[in-house]
Amino acid sequence: MMALMFLLQTIRIAIPYLLAAAGGVMSERVGVIALGLEGLMLSGAFGAALGSYYGNSPWIGLVGALVAGAIVTTVLAVATLRFKANQVVVGVAINLVVVAGTRFFLRLVFDSASNSPRVPGFGGEGISNAMLASFVNPVVWIGLAALPVLGWVLYHTPFGLRVRAVGEKPEAAASLGVAVAPLRFKGLLIAGSLASLGGAYLALDQHQFTDGMTAGRGFIALAAVIFGRWEPVRVAVACVLFAAAETLQIQLQGAQLIPSQFVEMIPYLLTIIALAGVVGRSVAPAALGKTD
Repeated sequence: MMALMFLLQTIRIAIPYLLAAAGGVMSERVGVIALGLEGLMLSGAFGAALGSYYGNSPWIGLVGALVAGAIVTTVLAVATLRFKANQVVVGVAINLVVVAGTRFFLRLVFDSASNSPRVPGFGGEGISNAMLASFVNPVVWIGLAALPVLGWVLYHTPFGLRVRAVGEKPEAAASLGVAVAPLRFKGLLIAGSLASLGGAYLALDQHQFTDGMTAGRGFIALAAVIFGRWEPVRVAVACVLFAAAETLQIQLQGAQLIPSQFVEMIPYLLTIIALAGVVGRSVAPAALGKTD
């Protein structure tokens, strides 16, 4: 029974990682460094809370998350694709601006410096177990399907072939009639939508937006992309591994066997160890970060 509960909690925790990592795979496959995942998730979380609160429906919350993600993605695309700005600098700037922006609008809209009022979430009212109730949430199933579907799209559709070509050899793709910049923009919109849904899951699952609630999940999702070598199935396994580490952290905190500060380090230590062992041997898309 304990093993089953551990598995259910791991899956529940893995959902935002899976969605953000799927967005990261798409973004980097079209040649744009996905350093802004944290900002995209946080904007999606705020958009979901805002839409759900004023629309009194989690479905409107999802629309709000997608709109917020699209706005941030458009800024990212204009800066990197139109003005050829350094993608690392833009990604860092996006994260900083979204952190400050959500804090500002949290105060402006909800008159709070820390969190929004309670907002409607998805179902589960008749289910006593909170973890089982989470699986009523349709975003959970979208998260579970995101990377397998993305893998199928990348390797079994003409669109996926163009995406991989643009991420590896954009000049060759252009010579065959592929419009590189528009395709990259489409890929970024897909990436932004997936990452913002990851943030929406957090807000709707917790029934509120909390300042900085993504808490570095976007960076861990990016680490999963690199650890999984940009292959959707491997990335999914990496996300589950990191989620299992976070689940272990939560359970150890409850047991109080070791100081909580050391326990909180577990997911981040695992991320560093995983990347230290794989980065030197992984091969990123050849055109990653190159939009000239």
